[in-house]
Amino acid sequence: MTDLIGRRLVLAEDDEDIRETTALLLTRHGFTVTAVQDGVEALTAIEQEHPDAVILDIAMPRLDGLALVRRLGDSAPPVIFLTARDLPSDVVHGLSLGADDYIAKPFDADVLVARIEAVIRRANRGAAPEEPIDGVTLDRHGKAVYRDGNAVAVSATEYRVLEALLDNRGNVLSRSQIVDLAWDSSWQDDRVVDTNVQRLRKKLGPDVIETVRGFGYRIPRVPL
Repeated sequence: MTDLIGRRLVLAEDDEDIRETTALLLTRHGFTVTAVQDGVEALTAIEQEHPDAVILDIAMPRLDGLALVRRLGDSAPPVIFLTARDLPSDVVHGLSLGADDYIAKPFDADVLVARIEAVIRRANRGAAPEEPIDGVTLDRHGKAVYRDGNAVAVSATEYRVLEALLDNRGNVLSRSQIVDLAWDSSWQDDRVVDTNVQRLRKKLGPDVIETVRGFGYRIPRVPL
């Protein structure tokens, strides 16, 4: 079970079927969802409800998702674009405006939930730059990893895999979910996850990342 049950979301989607289906699946995962059909209604809901995260389509009537993010500015809660626009230039533009994540339709429900949980956790960490993992410290500001206070050299991909698992600590992530979270792309061979996990274990210790046979990997909530 997620430790984010009851977290408030605003979902803005002008397609009624997609809106209702997405709201239902998020509700089933324990979120409290306010579903609206355009950017103007989303703006009102955000101002009134102060949600933990906002899920926005881009192409919406009256006020589109991009314009809404611009209007919210630095006061915006964590924002995830959920849109059919999947060109690299679209992704770059959306993130450059200040969105915390960008997911193209059609989407995997488990990946969507995992990414919502990740952006909420990052927001809740505030200014704290370090997070301990049973003797391992992840410095998110400096993109650095330490073991018992000593710096450990990790590659960019190893860091992203470790961060993805930490953002979902206690939850089992499949290899394909880790690929989606760490690379934001489905072209990667799932075996690249195994390679990076093996390297992280050699550098950080065998008990930092647990294998759940038949399912994937996780960082346990309680140290092994």
